Amino acid sequence: MSSLSNNRLVLFCGPSGSGKTTIVQHLLKVFPQMRFSISATTRPMRANEMNGKDYHFLTPDEFRARIAAGDFLEWEEVYTDRFYGTLKEDVYAILANDHIVLFDVDVEGGLQIRKHFGKNLLDVFVMPPSVSDLRSRLVARASETEDSLMKRLGKAEKEMQYAYRFNNIIVNAILQTACDEAVELVKKFLADEIPDAPEGIEE
Repeated sequence: MSSLSNNRLVLFCGPSGSGKTTIVQHLLKVFPQMRFSISATTRPMRANEMNGKDYHFLTPDEFRARIAAGDFLEWEEVYTDRFYGTLKEDVYAILANDHIVLFDVDVEGGLQIRKHFGKNLLDVFVMPPSVSDLRSRLVARASETEDSLMKRLGKAEKEMQYAYRFNNIIVNAILQTACDEAVELVKKFLADEIPDAPEGIEE
C-alpha cells in the first residue's frame, strides 16, 4: 500500500436531486482508477437496487451496533431510524489497492470525511440552479410521496446553505456542462494543479 500522502480521494456533496450522483457515475467511467465508496443505510432497498452495489443495507439495530463498534468514518441519522454512513473498512480497502476513492455523501458526512483526509481530498459541492428547479427534478423521479418530497426539499434547502463551506462548487444547470466541469476539476487535482485551499470554512 502507498503512504497516505500519495492517496487521493474525491468527495461530491449536494442536496438530493442536485445531480451529484449522475456526475459521480460519469467520473467513474472517465477515470478507471476510481472506486466508488458504497454507503451504508437503513432505508428500504428500492426495486432497482442491489445490496453491496448501491448501498450496504442494514437494519437500524445493525447500524447502531456498528456505530458502537466504531466502524464508521462518518454517519448521520437523517430522519428517525433513517441512518446513512461510510464504513472505514470500505474506504481503506480501496486505498490499500492504490485506487482513488470517490464519495457521494450528504453534506454533514462530507464535512466529517474532509476532517480525516485534508488536502488529500478534493471536495465539491453540487448546486441546483434553484429550489424550484430542485423540486421539479424530485417530482420527475416519481419515487417520492408528498410527505417524503417535502422532507427532502426542507433538507435540501438547509444543505444548500452549506455550499460556502466547500472549496469547489459546481452549479448544475446543464448536466453535460456540470460533468465536464467535474472532469476538469479532478484532472487538475490529480495533477496537483489546484492551489492549496483553506480546509473549507468551519462554523
